Amino acid sequence: MASPVPQAAVIPVRDGRVCMVTSRNGGRWVFPKGRIEVRQTAPQAALTEAWEEAGLRGDLTGGPVGTYWYEKRGRAHHVTVFVMEVASESDVYPELGERVREWVTPEQAAELVDEPELKALVRAAFGLAVPAE
Repeated sequence: MASPVPQAAVIPVRDGRVCMVTSRNGGRWVFPKGRIEVRQTAPQAALTEAWEEAGLRGDLTGGPVGTYWYEKRGRAHHVTVFVMEVASESDVYPELGERVREWVTPEQAAELVDEPELKALVRAAFGLAVPAE
């Protein structure tokens, strides 16, 4: 069995709002996320993804707020999630033509993500109540 793909994700925050981007195919709202490369730490990968996918620079607010798992193309992916305080936003960045960037409330972000574990992480990171089912 193949080992899980290590990834890092970042929840970018500015003025009480969070930045989400569309997936490459434009079908889902996600947070900047990508593989942790050899000789790269999870925090470094998270900051790199924030720049490449959303054109954002800033500082992580501390350690990871949690992790989650998902499967893609038959392989497990393990994602470490950080929160980043955004210091600057660029109009030109590597994946500008591939993604749409949108600022939303933490509540909206928790509703827009697909992965149940990530929904729970967003809610916990921002002290949001879990909705009644």
